[in-house]
Amino acid sequence: MKASELIKAVESGEMNENLKRIYVNDKAVEYQRERYIRVLKNFIKMFGDDRDVIAVSAPGRTEVCGNHTDHNNGKVLAASINLDAIAVCAKRDDKVICEKSEGHAINNVDISDLTPRESEYGKSGSMVKGVVARLHDLGYEIGGFDACTTSDVMGGSGLSSSAAFEVLLGNIISYLYNDGKIDAVTIAKASQYSENVFFGKPSGLLDQMASSVGTFVTIDFKSTKEPVIKKVDYDFSKSGYSLCIVDTHGNHSDLTDDYAAVRSEMEAVAKAMGKTVLREIDEADFFAAVPSLTKKVNDRAILRATHFYNENKRVDKAVSALENNDFESFKEVIISSGLSSFLYNQNVYTPHNPTEQKLSLALCISQQLLEGKGAWRVHGGGFAGTIQAFVPNDMLDTYKNEMDAVFGEGSCHVLIIRPVGGTRVM
Repeated sequence: MKASELIKAVESGEMNENLKRIYVNDKAVEYQRERYIRVLKNFIKMFGDDRDVIAVSAPGRTEVCGNHTDHNNGKVLAASINLDAIAVCAKRDDKVICEKSEGHAINNVDISDLTPRESEYGKSGSMVKGVVARLHDLGYEIGGFDACTTSDVMGGSGLSSSAAFEVLLGNIISYLYNDGKIDAVTIAKASQYSENVFFGKPSGLLDQMASSVGTFVTIDFKSTKEPVIKKVDYDFSKSGYSLCIVDTHGNHSDLTDDYAAVRSEMEAVAKAMGKTVLREIDEADFFAAVPSLTKKVNDRAILRATHFYNENKRVDKAVSALENNDFESFKEVIISSGLSSFLYNQNVYTPHNPTEQKLSLALCISQQLLEGKGAWRVHGGGFAGTIQAFVPNDMLDTYKNEMDAVFGEGSCHVLIIRPVGGTRVM
């Protein structure tokens, strides 16, 4: 179907069921119809209307439980969300990828040369090349394409805008050249490979896996080469709660050392016990070793290791609660996770600027509003950025208004847990 024909199909409502499968409710479908039409028109303007096109989507993700555990081979629970990256794309006859993101310069990527280069680190074109390179290495068909893309996954929000973009690219290759047969796990791993090797950013697999697989997903990283991935069967739309992400607009500058210290201090404990990461050490052995560890590592490292072991157990409890349709128990786990992040993992504010505590303030206000009713916790890396809250639907307007009053209009984002990951839309 040509882009102009697809515009007519969207305008007529012919694609409504396709959109509702992904975006859940009628209100969201109306927004998405306008959005897809805009990108289809952008495609015609950029690349013409003489080829068949497809539309694909890849969601952002939210961390639900398992704060700062993946880098020590721990367990996580994450979920895909309604905010996503989308593309309208068509095959080319050569080995060139032309990708035009809304509001950004065009990426022209020659995939006849799939060699990673340090000079290309940090550039979005390197992400494109990296995903294609890895899928080619795995034996899949690749080829050039033209694409117009856009994303409403907020950068710097902890919702993984880069992972959504990488997974989007993997799905484009899957549906244009491989009949949609590249599985979600393979696309996630190719996306992580791209970010690590071509983009030059050392990252775990959590973000890409949650985006690619979709809905609630739990991942056990005991083996980083073969993580155990399981979808969690729970329909969040029937819970009576809304998921909110509150952007506190904290200062993100100079936090690299804070993020790095969480991992390095956990690994310092492991090294003191003769291992590389905490997951290699039995929890009972760790607690038995605490007296001797006080002479080998700093106190905060021991607290962060304690958080790691208890957070792994919380992931199991959260998964069990969802599978048993026990949302009350799930909320208790979420609150406990947030408290542990504050007290033991200590990633709610930076010790280098202790008077700026926007995350602490957001958590404090959330507790005042939601105690006995909802749940709240730090979201993602921490130190600045966002918190997560599960808010009863009948309190949603009150919660949103209160958070926006403190942190600015539009700071509280109401999200939907999306039931599918990376996918062809139409």
